[in-house]
Amino acid sequence: MQKYSYLCDVKLSVVIPVFRVEHTLQRCVESVLQQDLSDMEVILVDDGSLDHCPKLCDEWAEKDTRIKVIHQENKGLSGARNAGIDIAQGDYLTFVDSDDYLALNTYQPLLALLAQHPEYDILEYPIAGRLPLKQKTYGDMKAYWLEGEAYRHTYAWNKIYKRSLFKNIRFPIGKVFEDVYTLPLLLRIATTIATTDVGCYHYCYNPNGITAQADGNALAQLLEAHLQSGMPIDDKYYLHLANIQSDVWERTKHPILLPTRKLNTQLFHGKEKIKATTLNILGISILCRINKFIHLIKKPCRW
Repeated sequence: MQKYSYLCDVKLSVVIPVFRVEHTLQRCVESVLQQDLSDMEVILVDDGSLDHCPKLCDEWAEKDTRIKVIHQENKGLSGARNAGIDIAQGDYLTFVDSDDYLALNTYQPLLALLAQHPEYDILEYPIAGRLPLKQKTYGDMKAYWLEGEAYRHTYAWNKIYKRSLFKNIRFPIGKVFEDVYTLPLLLRIATTIATTDVGCYHYCYNPNGITAQADGNALAQLLEAHLQSGMPIDDKYYLHLANIQSDVWERTKHPILLPTRKLNTQLFHGKEKIKATTLNILGISILCRINKFIHLIKKPCRW
């Protein structure tokens, strides 16, 4: 494996929230430690886990001096990430969820890019089977959000951030889809973001995880996060929000929050074009009712 010795002055902090993941924690932690970075700190945040995770975290800390452990009462995913941010010492900061893992030789080439481009505030890398990315640099955060469709992949964990971005920003306590609330805040102070095809994050679907268990109220928080983000909305983003609004209305019957908008149907194809045309003719309220009817005969997707 190639060494990047000139990265010795660049330190990475990796924050791993830990809660009831005793069967996947070893895979996750090993994948991080095998990145072969000597100047790295790995912060395991035991978020009041009642299984064997607290003991496993302490055992890992005894094996490797790069590991720090925080034990705290349960505060949720946001609280665990925030605790890690509070003590992180690295120049750069990243997150790994404890039921996921990294591909070999992911962090070294990413840090090499950051060393070559100190202007990058955030570097986003691919997710296996879920998000391929190309080499691209954005100096306009609105372009990253809309043209790069970042609103579809606001995930906290496939990105490396300058730690200084989090000086006055933390993940919201008590919110589901907390990354959708947080990324727009980071974009307000970031000046340059890059995406790359280097590296790979392995996201592992967890049927008992927060996203998989999202109910109507959780999806309402997702919609709220988008609508309160302050980010611009183009026609493709609007249709994405219309899908979320439809599922929120179906599950909660809360008043429809998404305002009416006429879409350029030439931007869409297939089912999306049909949906955009329906929106233009019948409006969001009728689309929500159609969505509910369809879901009576077909199980709805999870966002």
